[in-house]
Amino acid sequence: MKILVCMKQVPQKDAPLKLNESGTWIREDVSYEVNEPDAYALEEALRQREKHKGEVVVITSGPARAQQVLREALAKGADRAIHLEDEKFVGLDAFNTAKAIAAAIKDEPFDLIFTGLQSDDYGYAQTGVILAELLGWPHATIIMQIEKTDAGIRVKRELEAGYFQFVDMPLPAVLTIQSGINKLRYATLIGIKQAKNKPLRKVTLAEVGGAIGNNLQKIERLYVPQKTKKTEYIEGPAGEVAKKLVDKLRNELRVL
Repeated sequence: MKILVCMKQVPQKDAPLKLNESGTWIREDVSYEVNEPDAYALEEALRQREKHKGEVVVITSGPARAQQVLREALAKGADRAIHLEDEKFVGLDAFNTAKAIAAAIKDEPFDLIFTGLQSDDYGYAQTGVILAELLGWPHATIIMQIEKTDAGIRVKRELEAGYFQFVDMPLPAVLTIQSGINKLRYATLIGIKQAKNKPLRKVTLAEVGGAIGNNLQKIERLYVPQKTKKTEYIEGPAGEVAKKLVDKLRNELRVL
């Protein structure tokens, strides 16, 4: 079974927010890490390979710093990596990112493509399902379990209110993996050493540029909410105080 795992480098969760001069995204001088949902997608791909053999390939897009995501994946056990390397990949929306990935893998016959459910920065949860549409493959989201069958795969999807759905799917297919589907492994010292010698193919913007168009989504402005403190005392008999408090909670704060 040949599996592609789409991974992304995102700002660390505890990194202080610093906006760029245009106020459209954060500055580059922050710390970065692997997008957590993608780490679960990688782990599930490695487990599927251990059960059914095959190959796990990881792919990411972004500047040179994003290569760290691929190195970590290779150290954990991925077989090889693909890096769409260019600063301009950072500014692409989900539609164009999916187009770029599809163009980069057009000559490779994958059985499954995994993505994390969503990214920790944008949180759109769009790239995986758009990629499936571009490839013309069936897809399923919020995956909690995957079993190989004679006809393809059977997946368990997490729904609302504690419900689950089981779906039988043919291959090839695209799945977006839910965080918590498994327990993440750590890279071993041997794995870190081996990662240095594993294949890493670089794809330039020019190679996939023909597939990319104008962004369909655009961030106009970001801002950091200003913290304010205000204390208001309500005086009078208990009955009146209760009525005034309920009125403020309902009409001013809108929490009731």
